[in-house]
Amino acid sequence: MAQRFWVETLGCPKNSVDSDKVTGRLLADGYLPADAPDHADLVVVNTCAFIEEARQESIDTILSLSDARRDGAEVVVTGCMAERYGAELADALPEVDRVVGFGGPVTATETGWVPVSIGGIGRTPTEPAVPALDLLNMPRPAASAPWAYVKVAEGCDRKCGFCAIPSFRGPQRSRGRLDVVAEAESLASSGVREIVLVAQDLASYGRDQGQGARELVPLLDDLSAVVDRLRLLYLYPSELTDDLIDAICRTGVPYFDLSLQHVSRPLVRRMRRWGEGSRYLERIHAIREREPDAAFRSNFIVGYPGETEADHDALLAFVEEAQLDWCGFFRYSPEDGTYAADLDGEVPDALVADRLFELRDLQDDITGARRDALVGRTVSVLVDEPGVGRSHREAPEIDGIITVPDHLEVGAIVDVEVVAAEGPEVHAQLPRVGASSERTS
Repeated sequence: MAQRFWVETLGCPKNSVDSDKVTGRLLADGYLPADAPDHADLVVVNTCAFIEEARQESIDTILSLSDARRDGAEVVVTGCMAERYGAELADALPEVDRVVGFGGPVTATETGWVPVSIGGIGRTPTEPAVPALDLLNMPRPAASAPWAYVKVAEGCDRKCGFCAIPSFRGPQRSRGRLDVVAEAESLASSGVREIVLVAQDLASYGRDQGQGARELVPLLDDLSAVVDRLRLLYLYPSELTDDLIDAICRTGVPYFDLSLQHVSRPLVRRMRRWGEGSRYLERIHAIREREPDAAFRSNFIVGYPGETEADHDALLAFVEEAQLDWCGFFRYSPEDGTYAADLDGEVPDALVADRLFELRDLQDDITGARRDALVGRTVSVLVDEPGVGRSHREAPEIDGIITVPDHLEVGAIVDVEVVAAEGPEVHAQLPRVGASSERTS
């Protein structure tokens, strides 16, 4: 009887792509998916290690799944925590059968730490080493939804003061255009209507091959010929050239997910990043002149070492002026080995909490107002599941949704009229005669 597996995914969309590749490999090895983790012979936990809260969630999930596993089942931990902590994690969690990294050859050790290509998951190594497999270009199973993430690069060359990702994911390694297009074509043939491109530094796709943003633009044009909708996540602001902006608008999904992190010039420099609020606003206004219906998302770190009241006020003023559709605010988390870990100017926890509350409260009002403004308009939505759709303004699993009539076919792209809004959730029905419309997205 074939063994069954369960893959639990934590963290960002990039991890979701890795989990798809893990699933594809296990299916190829003869495993079958389980309908619940406690019915699986192999439980794989794809972890996140970006900040302390994510690491704690990963550990809690590992322990919970370990406690609930069936007799004789294996628990394997992979993903960012496995990459970053390796043998240390294996020693700290005796409940885990193996800790598996995504790079390097397979080597069995007494601790159970296996720095391995994905080919080692689900198998007990019988030799000292086997060839590493390329996770980026591994096949994946057919999509189960009408949208799918596609990772176009791994690693990052930037040296942001707060981020440890380059230390365990390595430098940027871009996939070839033909490989990305081939994956998109395969997904489209299985019913995918929207592809969401992800990478640690998406706008720098191809730079490690000597191209930079000039390589991303032709990739977008190639992919637009393959799928109906194309969305980009995680754009570093200095790479947002006019050519790239125009290419994104040509996709029909003018959605700009900008990695800003802060707007105060002194603090941005202390973060070892590019830009400041005035430059960001200039680009946002330029995009809205090209495409008035463009949607924007960003994230900001609150409480970075040295953040002053003036820095916080600058961020509040920016949020008010930028009127972003979606925005996340996250408490600074000190990460071992990063530049910021040794900086002075720690911000008291209570003050960080106050600043977070003030920013989130302001953004909730902005998001609510922007959603209210859609009432009475006709928008084009992709039906993700019965009763749930998204326009170009909503990224899957991240932003709000648009509720639609239950009878609309999953995978269909349909015009609907927005009739009500409740915070981030918008409600729509089939259009009435005379409803105002927008450009199809």
